[in-house]
Amino acid sequence: MFAIPGQSPVTVTPAAAAQIARLMAKRDAAGLRIGVKKGGCAGMEYTMDYVAEAEVHDEVVEVDGGARVLIAPMAQMFLFGTEIDYETSLLESGFRFRNPNVVDACGCGESIKFDEKLGNDA
Repeated sequence: MFAIPGQSPVTVTPAAAAQIARLMAKRDAAGLRIGVKKGGCAGMEYTMDYVAEAEVHDEVVEVDGGARVLIAPMAQMFLFGTEIDYETSLLESGFRFRNPNVVDACGCGESIKFDEKLGNDA
């Protein structure tokens, strides 16, 4: 829907690709579906679900190593240009979104606010 021909809407680091592929195999999933929804103290939250198949209007991003990221239609304009990484530290591990469209985040890091030009109130 919001794709630029020849350009992936998101990039996935090798660490994230390996973790996505590992979890896809464990869950027998067709891919990791990423979306956004209203919620949290900053206004919006990312959603992530392993799914059995892509939905009709999902943007499908194939990644080396067998990982597949599916972007929900409503999320495509919010995620364009995002880098998805997987980080492990002494106390926690998880996916990290480096999203140029985010203008603010809550203190706990669970919710975000997008540039209002993207239709944040949609």
